[in-house]
Amino acid sequence: MAKHWIIAPPSPDCEPLARRLGVPPVVAQLLINREVGLDGVAGRFLFPQLRDLHPPEELPGATLAAERIHQAVVERRKIVLYGDYDVDGITGVAILWHVLRAAGADVTFYVPHRIEEGYGVNLEAVRKLIADGAGMIVTVDCGITAIEAAAVLRQANVPFIVTDHHTPHAQVPDADAIVHPGVGGQYANPHISGAGVAFKVAWAVAQRVSGAEKVAAEYRELLKELLPLAAVGTIADVVPLIGENRIIARHGLTALPSTALAGLRCLIERAGLTGDKITGYDVGFKLAPRINAAGRMGHARLAVELFTRADTDRAREIAMYLEEHNRSRQATERQIVKQAFEMIDRDNLAGDARRAIVLALDGWHAGVIGIVAARVVARYNRPTVMIALSNGEGQGSARSVRHFDLAEALCGCGEHLVAHGGHAMAAGLRIASDRVAPFTEAFVALANAHLTGDDLLPKLRLDAEVSFRELTLPTAEAITGLGPFGMGNPRPKLATDWVELAGEPRAVGGGQEHLQTTFQQNGVRMKCIAFGLASHLEDLKQHRRCRVAFEPLINDYNGRRTVELQVLDFQFPAS
Repeated sequence: MAKHWIIAPPSPDCEPLARRLGVPPVVAQLLINREVGLDGVAGRFLFPQLRDLHPPEELPGATLAAERIHQAVVERRKIVLYGDYDVDGITGVAILWHVLRAAGADVTFYVPHRIEEGYGVNLEAVRKLIADGAGMIVTVDCGITAIEAAAVLRQANVPFIVTDHHTPHAQVPDADAIVHPGVGGQYANPHISGAGVAFKVAWAVAQRVSGAEKVAAEYRELLKELLPLAAVGTIADVVPLIGENRIIARHGLTALPSTALAGLRCLIERAGLTGDKITGYDVGFKLAPRINAAGRMGHARLAVELFTRADTDRAREIAMYLEEHNRSRQATERQIVKQAFEMIDRDNLAGDARRAIVLALDGWHAGVIGIVAARVVARYNRPTVMIALSNGEGQGSARSVRHFDLAEALCGCGEHLVAHGGHAMAAGLRIASDRVAPFTEAFVALANAHLTGDDLLPKLRLDAEVSFRELTLPTAEAITGLGPFGMGNPRPKLATDWVELAGEPRAVGGGQEHLQTTFQQNGVRMKCIAFGLASHLEDLKQHRRCRVAFEPLINDYNGRRTVELQVLDFQFPAS
């Protein structure tokens, strides 16, 4: 289906802002599109500073949690960090573990098995932790719906601290402290990640141990050393990379190549990332999948060990193990994606009368269905729930589209579910097999009621129309400097007016699925690569001219830097 291009209109404030900031006009337009076009806001966006991080006392519950945790340290209680099995939870656990160890705490960690225990705080695990002598349990990136676990811990007189950022239900746990951006107050950064919350709690603990708002020098250096972990968790959890999240991501990425943490160094090495720069793309598509592979295909505790107590030799061993699991994950994912697409097309599950997709099958691997759900959304542009069934139960992962809040939708279908939790765009659930059919009917009905036909049309949102003459190397470098990119700060996507072929286009790649060519406009030539768009080869040969939607790239080859285009879509003249 042809994409509908939506090009942001040029702002009258673009040129004045460009002059005041000393940036190219297209960069000023990008800032305006991201609603950071005011002078002061734009300056903070262009040059994010660590001093602009919100202090931990502004995060609801952080100060109280730090006091309780410090008391447990003083009393030599055994502190168990109970983390989620995704990248956000893994990095958050590691951040708190390092600070508590520095404070002299008796601290260990527990991460549930994704398939055997599922998401959230597992009651059986909590009872076992109590029996094993846990003197305090601190959740990381989970726990805001752990009502029963909180009651069990209260009865056992074991302090319970919740640190989370997922959408809370009407009732929250009876915990000794709840650290959450929207519970007990409203935090200035409502989209902070689980690792970000853990970083703030670690900061608050460091303040408490230091006995001052300004932490002691050794804790200040430790927190800076842990910032790359917070950045990895923040980027991997796909929270908006604006405001405080942008500060964490930007500074954490800057420090990542020179990290002193053995686990991160070995992971970076296994991912083949060399040089002095690691991007948000590298984290999202190279580091995060390897970290997630532990929880998806095995047990996430190994990934936590990688970032906590592993020395260099052990870290190399774990990093290699994660590499093998990541390859296995990729193969399993490809198989399930193929099955999902076949089911949808065979049963017409993406017709206009069905504005959401729910798929369930025995034998699917619960560790990869979230990734598959994202691929289904990308292809069919509908909210999607993938459910892996086994022994009468199902574990599900959901991904959404604009204008459809998954957390609200799952609450609306809650009568059919054993448990659920998550965000507007990504969520998880547990369900009995015999409830899949009524859940599917209810979920699709909600989507049909909330989504319009226009919501389902594939759209390509573009920041500006530019000429080839504007795409100088300094401009491309300034655009790249707006990173890291992600939700809330998407990669800049631009459009051209009509351009002409300056050479013969050709299909490239192992499967000849990509397209490579050169365009010219008013005497300026640009090399282009169009991944997965070789189907447009004959259109290009026939028309010889088109409009191009693209992302600008900087190609470094033999010390020569040039601007190229990564083509996203073509528009051809009407026949």
